[in-house]
Amino acid sequence: MIRKNPIKKGLKEGKSYIGTFAKMTDPSVVELFSLIGFDFFVIDNEHSHMSKETMDHLLRTADISGIVPIVRIRQNNRSMILQSLDGGSLGIMVPETSSRRDVEEMIYNSYYSPIGGRGFSPSHRAAGYGFMDGKEYAGLANEHVMTIAYCETAEALNNLDDMLGVPGLDVMWIGPMDLSQALGVIGDSRHPKVQEAVAHIIERCKAAGVAAGTIAANGEEAKKLLDMGVQFIGLSSDQAMIAYAGKAFMKELKD
Repeated sequence: MIRKNPIKKGLKEGKSYIGTFAKMTDPSVVELFSLIGFDFFVIDNEHSHMSKETMDHLLRTADISGIVPIVRIRQNNRSMILQSLDGGSLGIMVPETSSRRDVEEMIYNSYYSPIGGRGFSPSHRAAGYGFMDGKEYAGLANEHVMTIAYCETAEALNNLDDMLGVPGLDVMWIGPMDLSQALGVIGDSRHPKVQEAVAHIIERCKAAGVAAGTIAANGEEAKKLLDMGVQFIGLSSDQAMIAYAGKAFMKELKD
């Protein structure tokens, strides 16, 4: 039976959720995410190097642990979306979406008919390897799969309202580091230009009824984003948390 995704419904109700990014390949990381209390995690297939088999192992661990799994793919690619969702991801995150057409393409490839045209097979993992009724599975998949587009380019900023108007979009993710490059201040995500763009995106998301999402480096930053109206926050990553804790331990020793 396909897992239900409480986050998709909760976002529409105005609720907020905190997750993180998985860049490491060990399934125990997913178990730790769940024990820590994260609502979701994102398998990072854009800025890390995971095989499809590894992705499936992390998705299986998510099912056992109860945490909501999302997959960030490398590009707006039909087969990448298909394999992620067929493997059991409850959401798809697509970087570098910069136009209404990009978002429409993502939506079309993420949902079955009548919403979209995702390639249909009732025999993959998410459908219980054929043990589910195919029609029932398609309906549940459309009900629970989350779609997450990106606003991280100058073109996306110009096309933001058109992108937000695409039916079926759940979250508009703000990429502050890529925005810093697009705005001519690469590497400085706290530059006023970037911060103004972030605030603008959040306000346009509110007006469109689409949840805003972005990354936070720490808890304090996450609180500020929540106060601004961001509903879907990726708090750091497995690698960054290890580095943070390790540096803190070494500082304690040296002090």
